[in-house]
Amino acid sequence: VQLQASGGGSVQAGGSLRLSCAASGRTFSTHATGWFRQAPGKEREFVAGIIWSGYRTYYADSVKGRFTISRDNAKNTVYLQMNSLKSEDTAVYYCAADGVARRASVPVTRASYDYWGQGTQVTVSS
Repeated sequence: VQLQASGGGSVQAGGSLRLSCAASGRTFSTHATGWFRQAPGKEREFVAGIIWSGYRTYYADSVKGRFTISRDNAKNTVYLQMNSLKSEDTAVYYCAADGVARRASVPVTRASYDYWGQGTQVTVSS
């Protein structure tokens, strides 16, 4: 599976962005997908995840109520809609695909994800 993240940019606080993660490979639709982010000088952290079917999602507390993850398996794409952005959301955002097929829950650790995209920069100015 190869992943390509896009949609990052610069916005003012309170604004919105939608990130996309396009995947190649027939197995993408059977694997959970997650978004992580890494700010300068900080560890890469889990942001949101969605299981292979799209019926279960999970969010970090810091983004709950502001971000929405979704997927379109027909297009091999996962989205992250980010609303009410804050300066602390500034980071490089990475999408990743789970290494286990048809997992019933959303994995939240980096070690669970075997496939990673290249990252897209999100900058929020206050």
